[in-house]
Amino acid sequence: MDDYNATSVKAVLLGESGVGKTCIISRFINNTFDQDNLTTTGASYAGKTMSFDEFGGKCIKYEIWDTAGQEKYRALTKIFYKDAAVAILVYDITRKASFEEIKNYWYQQIKDCAPKNIVIGLAGNKSDLYDNEQVTEDEARDFAREIGAVFKLTSASTNTGIDDLFRAVGCKVLDPDFNPNSNKTPNNNIQIDDGKIKKKRTFC
Repeated sequence: MDDYNATSVKAVLLGESGVGKTCIISRFINNTFDQDNLTTTGASYAGKTMSFDEFGGKCIKYEIWDTAGQEKYRALTKIFYKDAAVAILVYDITRKASFEEIKNYWYQQIKDCAPKNIVIGLAGNKSDLYDNEQVTEDEARDFAREIGAVFKLTSASTNTGIDDLFRAVGCKVLDPDFNPNSNKTPNNNIQIDDGKIKKKRTFC
């Protein structure tokens, strides 16, 4: 894949500590999963280029920042999403409090500090723990619709929905009119499925 002709897109993952932001990035970048990932302190960086056949093979080079969720690092986190093109809000479907923090803190920070045209993604992570969910899919979809965000259920453990998440926000970057709540990518009606599978023990 030709990185030289790719569009560079800075993306930040935001959310509370322990929701699985680092695990999502590890799965997306290296297709690896480590449930014992250490808590991120400050921020870390990773990159990956993705091709979009839906747009004639255009490529996006994601410059992905994994930010710390702990309150003591929140002031530092603001530095990373001021000039971001994509912000992905991650919550744990089994922890209602992590979703409430997305609504009450992290989304407000994007509104206050990020570029006005930033593409927002909402990821309901740990979808393999569906039987233990505290945040329903309908509740999350309603919030995503309210804020104009791309919504996907994800599981880093089972590699469910993660490529689809980055593809969907990429479609929105390349085409601002892309419907963020549609399950189809533009032009060729490729189906993108949200993950919802049976219970399996995991930590990320």
